Amino acid sequence: MANAHPHAPPPMSQQQLAQTQAMEQQRREQARRRAHKPTDKNIPEGVEQLALGDGVNRYRALRDLERRLDAVMMRKRMDIQESTNRSMKRTRTLRIWISNSVDNQPWQQGAIEPESFVDFGTDSQGTFRVKIEGRLLEDDEDRADGVSESKGAGDGDERDAGAMDQDPDPNKTTPTKQPLAGSAGLAPQRFKLSHFFKAITVEFDKSKILQIEGIAPVEWKKPEAKPNQPQPSKAKDADFDCLEFERKGDENINIVINLTRDENPERYRLNKPLADIVDKDEDDRAGIMHAIMEYVKANNLSEEKDFRKVTCDDALKKVFGRDIVHFPEIPDLIQQHVTPLPPLQLPYTIRVDRDYTDNPVPTVYDIPVACDDPPRNTMLALARDTGPNHLNALRQVAALDDSLALVIQAMANGKAKHDFFSSMADDPVRFLQRWLASQRRDADVILGDPVEGAAQTEEWRIGGKESVWSTDGARESVGLWLARMK
Repeated sequence: MANAHPHAPPPMSQQQLAQTQAMEQQRREQARRRAHKPTDKNIPEGVEQLALGDGVNRYRALRDLERRLDAVMMRKRMDIQESTNRSMKRTRTLRIWISNSVDNQPWQQGAIEPESFVDFGTDSQGTFRVKIEGRLLEDDEDRADGVSESKGAGDGDERDAGAMDQDPDPNKTTPTKQPLAGSAGLAPQRFKLSHFFKAITVEFDKSKILQIEGIAPVEWKKPEAKPNQPQPSKAKDADFDCLEFERKGDENINIVINLTRDENPERYRLNKPLADIVDKDEDDRAGIMHAIMEYVKANNLSEEKDFRKVTCDDALKKVFGRDIVHFPEIPDLIQQHVTPLPPLQLPYTIRVDRDYTDNPVPTVYDIPVACDDPPRNTMLALARDTGPNHLNALRQVAALDDSLALVIQAMANGKAKHDFFSSMADDPVRFLQRWLASQRRDADVILGDPVEGAAQTEEWRIGGKESVWSTDGARESVGLWLARMK
């Protein structure tokens, strides 16, 4: 016969059973203490008539100020969280240096004069090494160099490779700004070359590459983020300032470096009809929607009865192709008018001759890039409040609140005692009668028959507003009796 409980747990020993019971009792005791823990921090009514001075009124004014301050802080916190959820970007300059070095070239071996060779064939062991280095310029460097966005490398920019030969050396060190005091110890984020691009490819001149063997294409792609893994910009293979590659070759060759931008939110290129409305050639989806809403509002194109309906003018008809459009349809309708931004193209000539090697000068490009606004990190830190100082302050405030609640509870007990003895001093006989009747009623309630027990006293035979029937105890007893009858 099969065992009915093949996986039954082994019986607990006496020590384990006692330990389990003790833990359960401790848990219940903690729950009981939490349930009886005083939380009221409001002074009972009537205390101000017994206390000396205006301390009670001042305390109540402080409590009112605390409530208003908490409301203001909560509203400000929500405003900060809402503002940080929006895209807060500013444009800065990324300077890129491109240079190359050579090794084992025929003229370096001294076998042939550089002026005499024309073709060395495919057995040449000469190599070249290309170095692409990028650094984000500080604000003071931008102003000092007079950098403007119009000078940056644009899409398909074919400017002269030697046009910026006199730009400063990338190895030059510049002083950096120190963080201001009171910035919560936040170090400024260090942006690197790989943070701004999700792919870097190098295209060789096809007319040359067909004559040179052993030149493999150059391509780098930023790895995608995986669950429970660091962000791509923090990964080791996607966190660099310099990219180098080496290939065989003994002749000058033209290359084009393609930089695919990595932006969040992603920007798109707008066609002519949509760009006329947005007043930009490039923008992200949120910016496009905001610009369309401002255009509709400025031209009073929304209907009065239904603000979701927009009456299209000539400019909007070119984009949407209809007379009336609903706002929820706009994101889908603008899809056909936007295209991804093409890669940035940086032309460069790899030179292997002696003249360049003796006096190498890098080719420099300035590219405008979008960076997170520095105040955003500070605002995020303020909204999260995860620092050790803040946690310690919260613990201190909680401890003070508990102490204050205990003081208020003691004050309420003292007020109850004062009322008790004051009533007894005013009319001792009637007070004792009412007190004894109250105690008897409590005893009857405990015994389970409060109505019959109460009816035997003289007080329950007297009606009227001043009688026992108008008290809260009587109402509660009647309610319990009626509930039991049901």
